[in-house]
Amino acid sequence: MRARLFLIILVTSILPMLIVNHVSTRSYLSSEISDSISQMESEARILMDQLTQAGYFEAAPSRTRELNDALIDQMAENWSGRIRIVDSHLKIIKDTYSRDTGKYFIADDVLAASQGGYEHHYDSGTQTMYFAEPILSMDGSSSILGVVVVNADMQSVEKPIRSQQRTVQVLEVICILALVVIDLLLLYATMRPLNTLAQEISNAADSSSKPVRVYHYRETARISDAFNRTQEKLQALDQSRQEFVSNVAHELKTPITSMRVLADSLMTMDSAPVELYQDFMKDISEEIDRESKIIDDLLSLSRLDNNAVVLNIERTNVNEKMELILKRLAPIAKVRHIELLFESYRPVIADIDEVKLTLAVTNLVENAIKYNKDNGWVKVSLNADYQYFYIKVSDSGVGIPEDALSHIFERFYRVDKARSRETGGTGLGLSISKSIVTLHHGEIRAYSKYGEGTTFVIRIPLHYVSEKEEQ
Repeated sequence: MRARLFLIILVTSILPMLIVNHVSTRSYLSSEISDSISQMESEARILMDQLTQAGYFEAAPSRTRELNDALIDQMAENWSGRIRIVDSHLKIIKDTYSRDTGKYFIADDVLAASQGGYEHHYDSGTQTMYFAEPILSMDGSSSILGVVVVNADMQSVEKPIRSQQRTVQVLEVICILALVVIDLLLLYATMRPLNTLAQEISNAADSSSKPVRVYHYRETARISDAFNRTQEKLQALDQSRQEFVSNVAHELKTPITSMRVLADSLMTMDSAPVELYQDFMKDISEEIDRESKIIDDLLSLSRLDNNAVVLNIERTNVNEKMELILKRLAPIAKVRHIELLFESYRPVIADIDEVKLTLAVTNLVENAIKYNKDNGWVKVSLNADYQYFYIKVSDSGVGIPEDALSHIFERFYRVDKARSRETGGTGLGLSISKSIVTLHHGEIRAYSKYGEGTTFVIRIPLHYVSEKEEQ
């Protein structure tokens, strides 16, 4: 990460500078050369006009011709180049190098210029400029009297620019070195909180009670808070696991202890009546049933937690299932004269696992009956909207204290432990119900006021979507 950040900062800071400097230098050099060439061409035209007016291509006096030759030589010297004047017959009548005077100059560019064309190019390798331009008559006939051919050395133009370019390159190197140093300092300042955060997290992993507090940046603060929340959840989960193991051991040990006491009592009796033996065996059988129910519920929860349960989703008439649940539980309610009421607002057809959802609702209704008052009531209602269906189970029972309401879905949690054992509860029913509802992508909530009753509300989607379909 350090290397990547270093390269990113370095590239984003240096590359634009290099590009701008390179482009600006080339643009400036090109502009200067272009201006110099334009100035040379303009001066050459002025000179040609003077030659034409002085009758240079005619039988001009020798004195006049010498003066014109001197002007040509002076201009060639100023340009550090070579000027050749070619007449209409392609014969060189003036060469500032005095090598080709009197010779014929037959070349494509000269031929083109003698016919009114214009040839011009610049060689950046040799830093020379070349152009061939026709010399026109001044009498208005626009006849071509000859051609001027110029070779000019542009080093005098490029040299100061190249020197300036080298100075800029030196400055670039200095800037790059300065940027590298600044980059390293910024990288150190940026990475320091992250290193501190990593060390804090490592220390917190060794000592789970120590929270992480690195708030140098908004990002490190968010990571610290997220880690602390995760750590709190892990601590709560570990505590819950320990409590669960302790509760399981206690719940399983209680029936075994009762059976042992009953068995020891029977063994110490030499001549107990048959009725007493039958009562004791009945109690032992009930404790065995209780032990079996606890184990079955634990196995169910284990399968639900490990996602080992496969839901058999089918389109089901939920109204009929609710009526069937109440019909099965009616005998239990009748014993205590508790009225079972079912209210359906509309027909509900949903994608559910009818066996598992029946178990979840049965647990809720059965609890509403067990922890109710004699001559009370239990009301089950069913409703739906365009997306979910809702099952509400209300009772007139003893209610749940406010401080216990947030714990009722925990395993083996009992509001009234003595009464739970009297009614045969294992403390796992609500946990199983919640797990089943969650498997249906639904949620369950409880509302209660102590002494006035409790209401459970289940919300489940009408159409079940598996995790594969969601992906």
